[in-house]
Amino acid sequence: MITIPGQLAIRTISGRNGDFNVGRLATSIGEFVIKDALLDQYTEGKYRGDFVIAEIRPSYYSTGGRLVVEIRAKLDSMTLDDVDVLTAEDNAQLAATEPDPLDEEPTKAPTPEPRKARTSPSRRQAADEDAPFGFDQPVASPPQPDDHEDAALFGTIWPLGDEVRLDTTVDRQRLRAQCTRLGELGYRLDFKRQVWERHA
Repeated sequence: MITIPGQLAIRTISGRNGDFNVGRLATSIGEFVIKDALLDQYTEGKYRGDFVIAEIRPSYYSTGGRLVVEIRAKLDSMTLDDVDVLTAEDNAQLAATEPDPLDEEPTKAPTPEPRKARTSPSRRQAADEDAPFGFDQPVASPPQPDDHEDAALFGTIWPLGDEVRLDTTVDRQRLRAQCTRLGELGYRLDFKRQVWERHA
């Protein structure tokens, strides 16, 4: 692994799986295409900082009868200092017709839903019999549907606090869904600290 200062231009592209981000990292040792899942958290722009590169390798894809060969860098982590808007030159270097990196990943079998525990009628009756005479056993309010869905989506980081650091090693589709949901819940990404913060 090497750590090197550079400038990462990120562009958002709309694809058949929704919006996704691609990047081009300019450094003193060359320019590299970045298609890591962690980019999907960020908004379009040009970020300056230090980048830890874990791997540099050639990659290719075909589009419209052409074979495109590119040199990709895999980022281990990054420390960002500031962000600017993309220039026309940046947009020209980042093609708007890039294939979605999600399509390059092997498909995984869906994870089975955990089985829900059921209370047997005899236990329910016993609980009712324990209530004082003339009082009904308090009934717990059912969880909101969104809570179940959010708990399944966010996994080990649920319930969410005022600050959320996403695990960028989860599959790309889940990471995109987490970013979208955080935006709906009023969170915004602090790109310098790489955490999502809740805004009122």
